[in-house]
Amino acid sequence: MQRTRLDEQVLSSGGSLIRWAGNPWRRVSLLAITLLVAFFFGNAISAIAGALALLDPMAAFACVLFGELLIRQRPRLLRQADRLWLGLIDMLRIGFLSGLILDGFRFSS
Repeated sequence: MQRTRLDEQVLSSGGSLIRWAGNPWRRVSLLAITLLVAFFFGNAISAIAGALALLDPMAAFACVLFGELLIRQRPRLLRQADRLWLGLIDMLRIGFLSGLILDGFRFSS
């Protein structure tokens, strides 16, 4: 792959995010934002799939696949010294599943 300026910027963005999140308040705010955004996407996916009543098995499969892909990343992230990415993945998973479960309770009653 050719080394372009865009490629270098993308590769360095991970390190700059870790340096920026070195402050504990920034780290907590980043984790909270990730949790809320994932909760929104969990609500949106289940609401759209439930309202349309179209391709429900495919939406469920996509949600399970997304959750499994996030779980598969945990062992690799546990070996890293900085646990920011691990926290982000965990918050993404928790928020997404919470949004799905909340809509499941809401639509079942």
